[in-house]
Amino acid sequence: MVSLESRATSCQLANLRRLLRPTLRKRKVFSGEAVRAMRQASSLTQADLARRLQISTSYLNQIEHNQRPLTAGVLLELARVFRVDPRSFGDDEPNRLLLALKDALADPALGAGEVPASEIKAIAQSAPNVARAILRLQADHRALLDRYQSLDDALALPRGTATKAPNLPYDEVRDFFHDIGNYVDALDTLAETRAARLPSAPGGLSERLAAALARDHDVSVTLDRDLAARRPMRRFDLEARQLRIDAFLEPASQRFAMAHQLALLEAGEVIDAVLRDAGFASLDSAAICRIALANYYAGALVLPYGEFRSSAVALRHDVSALAATFGASLEQVCHRLSTLQRPGQEGVPFYFLRVDRAGNITKRHSATRVRFARYGGACPLWNVHEAFEAPDRVLVQMAEMPDGARYLSMATCVTKAAATFDAPRRRYAIGWGCELTYADQLVYADGLDWRRPRVLIPIGVSCRLCDRPDCAQRAFPPVGRRLTVDPDTRGEVPYELPPL
Repeated sequence: MVSLESRATSCQLANLRRLLRPTLRKRKVFSGEAVRAMRQASSLTQADLARRLQISTSYLNQIEHNQRPLTAGVLLELARVFRVDPRSFGDDEPNRLLLALKDALADPALGAGEVPASEIKAIAQSAPNVARAILRLQADHRALLDRYQSLDDALALPRGTATKAPNLPYDEVRDFFHDIGNYVDALDTLAETRAARLPSAPGGLSERLAAALARDHDVSVTLDRDLAARRPMRRFDLEARQLRIDAFLEPASQRFAMAHQLALLEAGEVIDAVLRDAGFASLDSAAICRIALANYYAGALVLPYGEFRSSAVALRHDVSALAATFGASLEQVCHRLSTLQRPGQEGVPFYFLRVDRAGNITKRHSATRVRFARYGGACPLWNVHEAFEAPDRVLVQMAEMPDGARYLSMATCVTKAAATFDAPRRRYAIGWGCELTYADQLVYADGLDWRRPRVLIPIGVSCRLCDRPDCAQRAFPPVGRRLTVDPDTRGEVPYELPPL
């Protein structure tokens, strides 16, 4: 039988390897679920598909059960048979499902700490629908517990005291953006088209955005110089057709506020369509996502896809230079980098997160394989925590996740100015990064031996999801691992992790 590798042209295989470079170079690709789903959707038996691929039925059976990885030649033939992009068979979704399942079982409310890691992996790979059912069950269980807790808290308060609803909708919205790869094509293309049609005005982008609000929506923009401590950053008076923006915000934030208002006035139908497709479980989730989608549009309006992507490549993803070029903040630039995943015009896949001084992740977006833990903080070995100690520097770190994925990670501390002496300063750290395979495209890798790194910081998602046995910063044992406790010996933690 002629091998698939020999039947595919060298040009085809070269292009395929270029497209799948982060996957093929770093790890084996197991995509049994995707292959099986496409075969069944096409009403093909294993024998039918194996015949079309010119491989044995047993070989295909092993592929579908994740016992054999996909080679470049098999990927090319699968793409030809099903007429899809070869990247459709990448295994990011199974990886995300596995991590999500481990994350859910790490929830103390389920009491599932004794589930071995091998069983969790088996469920995620062989019974993905069961795994998703467990995720839905865990989410519903957590929501119910939080509602009961909210009720208990409300009953314990004096009558008439205002209470707050639980914050679960934020988790649902974050998961939504992660599941779609942090890219919304309909909004992104609409915003790029709108950016090209902004009216001319003396000055820069601020004046053009204000002119668009005035000309197209009869909305005036006023800078509010109120010094009250709890003043809003943006307030829209529909009756007066007036947008009031905090005058003490940085110019980049003022521009973003105007772009956000344009999103609410112009992109409502597209946002509604995205929300309908998302199928959120609660009205609160949909309301929060509406604001997030308006923010997405605003970011795409002030940093248009094509122009921003070209500048990012030319400036080798120097976020300071990009911020200066577009008059944006570092946070806006890093967030925008994590969204550059337009089909056929993909940028470098970045993750982006924002962390407060307590270690809470207050923003998280990722076009990479990185998935942030829902419970507990981020890994303490991540350089984003160290950024608070060096507020005027960009820290660079070469790190390795437990699955072997290697990342170039950057972090810096950001302080928001305050209008008055006694006003609290908002200080947080932002982190962004990509897999090391893209390091040659980043200015931050200059001078680093990233192809053969001698030092890789062993980081993880969180302690409960990390199986590393020898981490000096471990706070909790990993879920699904039995512990060895020796009363006569004490290391960094009062237990040891036996080999997997």
